[in-house]
Amino acid sequence: MNENGNEPAESGLARSDIHQPVLLEEVVSWLSPVSGGIYVDGNLGLGGHTRAILEASNPDGRVIGFDWDSEALSLARANLASYGERVIYVRRNFAELEEALKEIHYAMVDGILLDLGLSSLQLDSSGRGFSFQGSEPLDMRMDTRRGETAADLLNHCSEEELADILYYYGEERQARRIAEFIVEERRKEKFSTTRQLVSIIEKAVPRRFRPKKIHVATRTFQGLRIAVNGELDNLEKILTDGVQYIRPGGRFCVISFHSLEDRLVKRQFSSNNALRVLTPKPVIAGDAEKDMNPRSRSAKMRVAAVKEV
Repeated sequence: MNENGNEPAESGLARSDIHQPVLLEEVVSWLSPVSGGIYVDGNLGLGGHTRAILEASNPDGRVIGFDWDSEALSLARANLASYGERVIYVRRNFAELEEALKEIHYAMVDGILLDLGLSSLQLDSSGRGFSFQGSEPLDMRMDTRRGETAADLLNHCSEEELADILYYYGEERQARRIAEFIVEERRKEKFSTTRQLVSIIEKAVPRRFRPKKIHVATRTFQGLRIAVNGELDNLEKILTDGVQYIRPGGRFCVISFHSLEDRLVKRQFSSNNALRVLTPKPVIAGDAEKDMNPRSRSAKMRVAAVKEV
């Protein structure tokens, strides 16, 4: 649900070819990082946005990078090693901003960036079932230290609960039929792999009801991933709580990749009296970026500034 990455530089990057961050120039322009500023990258990924923020805030701007995926955090450390203490790495979800700032003894920051998309690392090589290509364990946890897996939900939730997850989080119109097929299948064999799930979805959804531009399993995988990781709850929490930790004049930038997230960001920004919305319409990628990076096609960035007192 992504889209944080990194780009080549002189300092021997790990996995530098894996991914390009979306809306990179737009992020730098709207976040407006300056020397001496402190910024939060709530989805560090492989460090692409953080690198750009650090370059724009030379010589001494800092970034607090959040990621609850340990593999991504390890690769980001390698990719950003040349920036030394200008990067502070936090293995937490961005919703835990308050706790993290207390731990590292920061009271306020000058801006927050959230890139809510999955990275290529997670989609292509995590081995945790984020992708419906191939066959992987149905885990889908961003942080493997906590919570139920996607397999747990598939094997234990009621048919009604599964239908609600797929309908409300995945926006899947065939949710009830898919849930019915899942429950029938698990009576014969418990779910453990992505291939099993894709096979059942393909059986459940008649060809005439399949989406034309995306894989038939896309929305089911989205719904399960959001449910497993509590993504909308986490987003709502930082949209509500994060504003109090941004200095007046500072920016709050959020890149979303599906309508559930975008609607939530739009609503929260508009209803918060402490914020001034800077993007009445979301910022989207230009044609050149869309051609170069297909994942940017669904990216929408909304930006708000904390009002000056």
